[in-house]
Amino acid sequence: MDNELKMLLKGRKILFATVPADGHINPLTGLAKFLKEDMECDVRWYTSAIYREKISRLGISHYAFVTAKEITAENVNEVLVDRERITDPIKKLNYDMIHIFGERGPEYYQDLENIHKTFPFELMIADNLFTGIPFVKNLMHIPVVAIGIIPLIEKSVDVAPYGSALYPPKTDEEFASNLKMYDSFSEMMHESCKVFRAILNTYGLQTSEGSIADILLREADAYLQIGVPSFEYPRKEMGKNIEFIGALMPHVKKGSQATWTDERLHTYKKIVLVTQGTVERDINKILVPTLEAFAGTDTLVVATTGGNGTEALRKRFNAPNVIIEDYIPFQDIMPYASAFVTNGGYSGTLLGIKHRLPLVAAGVHEGKNEVCARIGYFEYGINLQTETPSAEAIRNAVNEVIENGKYRNNVARLLDEMDLYPSQALCAKAIARLLYRSPAAASKVPGLFSAV
Repeated sequence: MDNELKMLLKGRKILFATVPADGHINPLTGLAKFLKEDMECDVRWYTSAIYREKISRLGISHYAFVTAKEITAENVNEVLVDRERITDPIKKLNYDMIHIFGERGPEYYQDLENIHKTFPFELMIADNLFTGIPFVKNLMHIPVVAIGIIPLIEKSVDVAPYGSALYPPKTDEEFASNLKMYDSFSEMMHESCKVFRAILNTYGLQTSEGSIADILLREADAYLQIGVPSFEYPRKEMGKNIEFIGALMPHVKKGSQATWTDERLHTYKKIVLVTQGTVERDINKILVPTLEAFAGTDTLVVATTGGNGTEALRKRFNAPNVIIEDYIPFQDIMPYASAFVTNGGYSGTLLGIKHRLPLVAAGVHEGKNEVCARIGYFEYGINLQTETPSAEAIRNAVNEVIENGKYRNNVARLLDEMDLYPSQALCAKAIARLLYRSPAAASKVPGLFSAV
């Protein structure tokens, strides 16, 4: 199948376009490299200038923001000075959807029109919160693939509103409660939806009701959801443009650097890995309590800080069973770990599952509560339902997921399902279907319009 797909895709001009944040860019890097090298597409990437070096290391040409306002993980709280004062998750989500996402759509569109003059891309691949999607599809008349970089965000009567982190309803009372919650949620998110719909209307674009995320999902020609059904709440119906693609992983350059190692990996029976990503800078949320829970014990605790407070943590937790680094390639540490403590980043969570690790999750904002909720619901680990767990809570949860085999067994079953989804091939087929919309035009590849 790869050879037939290559025959269809070779030389086709594809533009990646992403919100400037690691969690929006990293999951797409493996696909971009696959399309460029294996499928021989002409692949280029539009995002903030701060990612120029990262994109260039992939061997891909980069287009920086020109009209689009630079709001990144590094400067978001400086540019949006009110943001840090918002503690309520729903209010913070509403604020972010307006200022980080909704208002950027027309700016993206202007940049993309200018890019198209010199690089007439035939298809755009974007993260699912890139608000240029409806402009490219409807005004530039170019097909758009959206990659679902977070758990499925589609509105459904079978699940609670996204962001509430509630489990699916089981009783009539719970269904009724969810419907009321949708009404309340719509009211709370009314301002962000109103702003984005007004923006679209200015350009003659009409859309049905829903959140910004709902609108973007419906507008995408193909919505390729990272993950598999067993990591998603059951739904009676999904949008016809939605397809699961398995654990689409970031690109890792083979032989790009020396393998990280430490002799202590071979001397401890229990090893706990903890990280809270690169965006979260408050080391007191899960790094400190995890280190407090295990420093000086018979469990090796390995913390990656993303460069936040590394030296201070090393001085504070100077114990022989503690390793603290700015960064450790997950492929170098996860094969040794017994459990993974995470704040619910989706890519990191899926990578932990790929390494058969039971999870302890502690995250709330930026949609991480939805990842954590699924970890708890399906018993792939324990959801602590907070961003600031105590050392005792972490210690008890870690010991439970290590000692109780059901968590590791559940993760193993999930991994078996993930292995049935050839992520990059599924994406390539979806792209080919959009470029060759008529089955007759794609007759050279039998099965193109069916699942891999």
